Amino acid sequence: GINSNECENISREKKIPEEFEASTMDFLVDMPFATVDIQDDCGITDEPQINLERSKEKERIKIDRVKKRKPKRKDYQPNYFLSIPITNKEIIKGIKSLQNAVIQQDKRLAQTMVRDGSFHITLLVMQLLNEDEVNIGIDALLELKPFIEELLQGKHLTLPFQGIGTFGNQVGFVKLAEGNHVNSLSEIAETANRTFQEKGIRAGESRSFKPHLTFMKLSKAPWLRKNGVKKIDPDLYEKFISHRFGEEILYRIDLCSMEKKKQSNGYYHCESSIVIGEKNGGEPDDAELVSLSKRLVENAVLKAVQQYLEETQNKNKPGEGSSVKTEAADRNGNDNENNRK
Repeated sequence: GINSNECENISREKKIPEEFEASTMDFLVDMPFATVDIQDDCGITDEPQINLERSKEKERIKIDRVKKRKPKRKDYQPNYFLSIPITNKEIIKGIKSLQNAVIQQDKRLAQTMVRDGSFHITLLVMQLLNEDEVNIGIDALLELKPFIEELLQGKHLTLPFQGIGTFGNQVGFVKLAEGNHVNSLSEIAETANRTFQEKGIRAGESRSFKPHLTFMKLSKAPWLRKNGVKKIDPDLYEKFISHRFGEEILYRIDLCSMEKKKQSNGYYHCESSIVIGEKNGGEPDDAELVSLSKRLVENAVLKAVQQYLEETQNKNKPGEGSSVKTEAADRNGNDNENNRK
């Protein structure tokens, strides 16, 4: 039911879009970006790919949050240290008087006191995880001896103690008086640190070296915090603020364990020692005698073990064991013949 005029109009409408599309495509081909893949150039990706990357990103964020919640493991836990033992009886007596004065004012603090046999100056802390590393530490300590003797040039290093200080009101210590001796001691500590680290030993602290003689630590009695004792009250040691405790001469440096059982005199377990110069009178003290005795016993045991191993190896060598048995049999045979005669 369509007349001829309508058909002609429809055919014209179809021709116009087709002609327009063809001319448009010819125009676009002549443009400079005609050969560019717009999808790749603009970073347009498929929807599934976008969702996959988003899910991966969310998973990474979740893992990072879990890692942040976990407490960081402390790989470096010092368990050994270089110690300068305090042996001057005058200093020990003064510290005990200080401790008694504090305890009289607050008896609960008795458990925070350091035993008199444990008084020392810490020169360096380190981590030694096994016997091999302990032996390396001993070697490093022995290497320090000539350096210290060269530094002192035959003179004594005198360490005078005067006054009281604290670390954050948690650790109480007797101060080392100011003077050139502090520089010498600091130089020894720096050399010790370098020597141990060069041998692959993890040593040292983040804070700078501050020589001190500890006499009390609140950490020795954690229950005190629950009872309201959260810091050391300066009034407890007020009378000793400027007290002169005496002088210690650097005579010995020990490699000590923080964890092994202490000696009977209260001093730390000692792996090895070096002696600097000569002590007054040249007489060794108890700690040195104990260390010397230990080394003598260890050397004797080592020699016995080596001798036993050598004898065992000789017996197991082919031919030797049989010859020994043959000689023994010949001797037994001769003895029997002689007995018969």
